[in-house]
Amino acid sequence: IKMSDPNLDTSHPYYDVARHGIIQISGDDNYGRKLITFSSCCLPPSHQLNHRRLLEYLKFTLDQYVEMDYILVYFHYGLRSSNKPSLKWLREAYNEFDRKYKKNLKTLYVVHPTNFIRITWNIFKPLISHKFGKKLTYVNYLDELRDHLNYEQLIVPPDVLRHDEKLRAAQKDAAPPTVKTPPPPPPLPTQQFGVSLQYIREKNREVIIPPVIQQTVSYLKHKGLRTEGIFRRSARVQLIKDVQKLYNLGKPVDFEQYDDVHVAAVILKTFLRELPEPLLTFRVYTQVQDILSVESSLRVSRCRQIVESLPEHNFIVAKFLLCFLHMVSQESIVNKMGPSNLACVFGVNLVWPRHGSLSLIALTPINMFTEILIEHFHAVFGPRCPPGQLLMHHKEEKNYIGIFKTNTFLYTLSTGQSPY
Repeated sequence: IKMSDPNLDTSHPYYDVARHGIIQISGDDNYGRKLITFSSCCLPPSHQLNHRRLLEYLKFTLDQYVEMDYILVYFHYGLRSSNKPSLKWLREAYNEFDRKYKKNLKTLYVVHPTNFIRITWNIFKPLISHKFGKKLTYVNYLDELRDHLNYEQLIVPPDVLRHDEKLRAAQKDAAPPTVKTPPPPPPLPTQQFGVSLQYIREKNREVIIPPVIQQTVSYLKHKGLRTEGIFRRSARVQLIKDVQKLYNLGKPVDFEQYDDVHVAAVILKTFLRELPEPLLTFRVYTQVQDILSVESSLRVSRCRQIVESLPEHNFIVAKFLLCFLHMVSQESIVNKMGPSNLACVFGVNLVWPRHGSLSLIALTPINMFTEILIEHFHAVFGPRCPPGQLLMHHKEEKNYIGIFKTNTFLYTLSTGQSPY
């Protein structure tokens, strides 16, 4: 079964390879590292694919992300003698991937490994550094991936899903019956991660900007604006879990004690990614996907229209966050994080579809949209009359103004400037 995208532009420089859906970008893992998948079952017969072009396309894709930490998930099922690259090609591929590709690869997950994989690994072992070898992790069943990454974002080919079901069915025949998993407990009143903006607001005295966003932005504004590669690096997994736990228990978090700005950066990305609905809402996803069809000169105004259609709460939080990202981009000469780089990091954490996963092709308009929000922040998020404000009853209007003043205070507190 092909994983091809019908919306793929035929002018794509690697259309001949990309159309097969072999390589996909699937958002981030649980700790903010970009997820890239390679699906063997999508490889066509060898005579229908130029493997040199495949290698170039893989490098073309990785070049967009190798400056930040990333994860590679390799789905081995579906590799057959008819579509299998030669050992010579594998050796050339490894040699061509210089240090910049290997350094920031944090883990290589090999899903459904076979004897062929293990034999091939042994053949290449003398050529592979010990440090790189430690990054390899075998995954026998898809469920095992849930402990390490955001499985729901992962693009898994239907053939791989069916193969996994067969393997698990065979395992069940030989295994004792499993205990039924109890439903997850309700969130704590102090919960910050994995709950809605509305929930956080109700449990935090109607505060508009969620505490995690307010505190991470405030810290990063003072400590991280000139940090090279800010938002590209990951932090120690256990440390991120510990900080999340503190927040969820309602305990104070002092980022100064960690002596690592990347902790706050990862926490901010993790908070956005774990929202039940993206900050920019499910509703705008289709509009964002259509941004490529808008004439270049009209894209900024179109982005403004999309943003202005957001619910008031989402708009205020988005404006707060994007103002900060704009500030980060203003220091790009030092931190190397211009609007385009920031968009690659934050796009998938701001917009995603209600159902299914993000394909590599779907990322292009999302990243473009996010880049415009960051680069043209003032044009997109200029003074905005809240929808229906003129029709508000006097009591509702007073309530809105009170909330908006609270937000303005928090905004000024965290950024050192007026939000307007």
